Amino acid sequence: MFSALCRRLLPLAIGACFSTSVFAAAVPAGHIANEQARHIATYFPGRMTGSPAEMLSADYVRQQFSLMGYESDIRTFKSRFIYTSKDNRQNWHNVTGSTVIAAHEGKASQQIIVMAHLDTYAPHSDTDVEKNLGGLTLQGIDDNAMGVGVMLELAERLKDIPTEYSIRFIATSGEEEGKLGAENILKRMSPEEKKNTLLVINLDNLVVGDKLYFNSGKTTPASVRKLTRDRALKIAHSHGIQAISNPGLNPAYPKGTGCCNDAEIFDKAGIPVLSVEATNWSLGNKDGFQQRAKSHAFPEGTSWHNVQLDNQQYIDKTLPGRIEHRSRDVVRVMLPLMKELAKVKKA
Repeated sequence: MFSALCRRLLPLAIGACFSTSVFAAAVPAGHIANEQARHIATYFPGRMTGSPAEMLSADYVRQQFSLMGYESDIRTFKSRFIYTSKDNRQNWHNVTGSTVIAAHEGKASQQIIVMAHLDTYAPHSDTDVEKNLGGLTLQGIDDNAMGVGVMLELAERLKDIPTEYSIRFIATSGEEEGKLGAENILKRMSPEEKKNTLLVINLDNLVVGDKLYFNSGKTTPASVRKLTRDRALKIAHSHGIQAISNPGLNPAYPKGTGCCNDAEIFDKAGIPVLSVEATNWSLGNKDGFQQRAKSHAFPEGTSWHNVQLDNQQYIDKTLPGRIEHRSRDVVRVMLPLMKELAKVKKA
């Protein structure tokens, strides 16, 4: 009923029915994330950095935060990436990204950042175009509408809860062109703000992968890993959710650490991170790139950037119930973890 109602009201007030406290309290964990992810994937395909779809989706996310009562705005930034043509000529492609930030103010000056990239893959070469990678029709439900959906559900469920530490919810842009949005966020942070950032949580690729992983950064102190990664795994197991961390089978990626997403920017700056993703670190080059065993449905063992594979219709058909189950599982772990980390103030 909720989904049908939203579809009927969409032409009049886009997204307005997603943000009601009564609804959030009544529905099961993951339901809001599932609805939001599907909405973003359906109405804003081709969210390439600097594209009209990306700008519209950024404004949609900003509206959602505002409807929840958050102070929220869009920060634009200019950057570029290299495009390679068939004759191997390389040219810079200039882009203007749109990053959405919402603030949940706590009592103390320290903060936790919850981050998910909003953009979808933009072809980096003529070869990408020929292989149907990226472009205007890529829904990106796995990469990364679901990450944004989970972030929005966490924001909805935490909005009226007083916390000791502040929480910044950030939908980044430019991740697919080399973590451009994350770099811009870090660049804008003052030395004091960097010092007061206790943790950056990154939500990315939560659907197609075989297993749910919680990984720390290479520079994240052991004491923080215990409170974040290890605690997340304990919460998951208490709910019967199968979750693990990188087993460290590739020497380049030590046990329990993640790689190759927006969190890496902050990890290199010495800020503690927690990466939440679904993949399979035991397959392929054991670098987390191969998401699942190769099959007829997923010939390369991935859905990365593929228009035909990373869409909700295909995933619903080949992995029935996966989108709903993964959204539920991630929220069931992350919500209590966020309450612990942000130090929810007891009445």
